[in-house]
Amino acid sequence: MMHGFVFLDEILEDIRWDAKYATWDNFTGKPVTGYEINRIVGTKELAAALLQAKKIAARLGYGLLLWDGYRPQRAVDSFLEWAELPEDGDTKMKHYPKIRRSELILKGYVAAQSSHSRGSAIDLTLYELYSGKLVPMGSDFDYMDTRSHWNSSEISEEEMNNRKMLCAIMESCGFLRYEYEWWHYVLKDEPYPDTYFDFPLVNKLKQTI
Repeated sequence: MMHGFVFLDEILEDIRWDAKYATWDNFTGKPVTGYEINRIVGTKELAAALLQAKKIAARLGYGLLLWDGYRPQRAVDSFLEWAELPEDGDTKMKHYPKIRRSELILKGYVAAQSSHSRGSAIDLTLYELYSGKLVPMGSDFDYMDTRSHWNSSEISEEEMNNRKMLCAIMESCGFLRYEYEWWHYVLKDEPYPDTYFDFPLVNKLKQTI
């Protein structure tokens, strides 16, 4: 394992995850460059803060489902390349139904650098411990639309309350929310605030720092 980084499933007992970019179920329609395994990685500091969040959520009857943590810069680069390709319509209706693929960069949904590449950002949601069902949040993960903005007026009162609950849990554990994606949080005191890493996600990550 790269120094300072851990597999989150090894630290967070019984955590649920679905590393979307390691699968075909993401906005690019295929596994993304750099995601060679379906596991989620983050800094040790991220793991410690998520452990606190997991405990608080459990007391309220909820669990955490993780979608993405550390993201290699090469994956971000591949997003940019994908956004400039001609539209094929394969993932448009699920992920960006109201805009063109070519607008994803202009509107800020795809950027040249991501806080995920610094290792202390997480994409996640809540699920009910008793049923296993995801808590309704008003939009799916990576739904590139104003409906996904944290304070969207397009969602129900229940969905807004669920977003507020997730936010309260995360902020109490040292995270900052991202206004344009209700699922995205960054550790306030991240250990590598100016470093964008590019090691791939593999079973044994090379120790390079």
